[in-house]
Amino acid sequence: MKNQENPEKSSPWRLSVAPMLDWTDKHCRYLHRLLTRRTRLYTEMVTTGGLLHGGERRHLRYDAVEHPLALQLGGSEPADLARCARIGARWGYDEINLNCGCPSERVRRGAFGACLMAEPALVADCVKAMVDVVDVPVTVKHRIGIDKIESYDFVRDFVGTVADAGCGVFVVHARNAWLQGLSPKENREIPPLRYELVYQLKRDFPHLTIVLNGGVTTDKQIAEHLAHVDGVMLGREAYRHPWMMTVWDARFLGGAPNAITPDEVEAAMVDYMAREAVEDGTPWSAIARHMLGLHHGRRGARLWRQVWSDHRLKPLPATEVAARAQAHLAGEGATAG
Repeated sequence: MKNQENPEKSSPWRLSVAPMLDWTDKHCRYLHRLLTRRTRLYTEMVTTGGLLHGGERRHLRYDAVEHPLALQLGGSEPADLARCARIGARWGYDEINLNCGCPSERVRRGAFGACLMAEPALVADCVKAMVDVVDVPVTVKHRIGIDKIESYDFVRDFVGTVADAGCGVFVVHARNAWLQGLSPKENREIPPLRYELVYQLKRDFPHLTIVLNGGVTTDKQIAEHLAHVDGVMLGREAYRHPWMMTVWDARFLGGAPNAITPDEVEAAMVDYMAREAVEDGTPWSAIARHMLGLHHGRRGARLWRQVWSDHRLKPLPATEVAARAQAHLAGEGATAG
């Protein structure tokens, strides 16, 4: 069993929020940073083609408060990944992460994501190409296997090969990726979780940073996993119930307790909506969708969510929408949410 570390001296990857396509955009990350100052945040996956041909600002713009912040790249061409890693480092990202875990059909058609686990030598070439051109850590997020390959040797050899190319941090989703017959959602639920394989990676590679991902939903589970690995990454649970993050700095990361209230977070997000509308023409609805779990369990939360989700209100300023939503939390016609 790995000894519990002093949070002040622990790995920078001790706690993180997973990269989630269509979810962890800059607006989502701004919200999360109001709740936790020290948890590591990740972008959505950005493909090399999208970054090289779709404009840097569109894909890479972020707020300075989001640090520590990692850029996740999707691709399989070492030269393109090196170019994108260099761009990401120039923009100030604290880490470049290579996606070797996404099982979606769109990713498979691009010959990257989880299918790359079948080609560890190629992944090693990709990692080396990026390591050679940036000073920030280059990391890999992957599964424990693909399809029906359930041997521990498969993931052990993958990690060993990629580590030799200069990767020192592996974020391991503790499920196989079934590349045929399952949707991405089913791939997050049907292949069984096998945490012991992730623990074994840490035992076999004590010099590497091993971060566990997959199926973690409570602080108790986080603490249990941290007895065996260097870090834990949460995804959808953190997104849907973001308030859980307010205790992480103090409980796991050696920081001060977060005394902010849900109403103060909402007010800060409304101010952010106003800035984004002026600076980038972003409608408040593109931002509000990320905070619908903010008042989870509070009386009036259901009606509050309905207001912020009502697209008929889009022409109104965010301040007026907020006032209408807050009226439900104040008890005007409120029911349990």
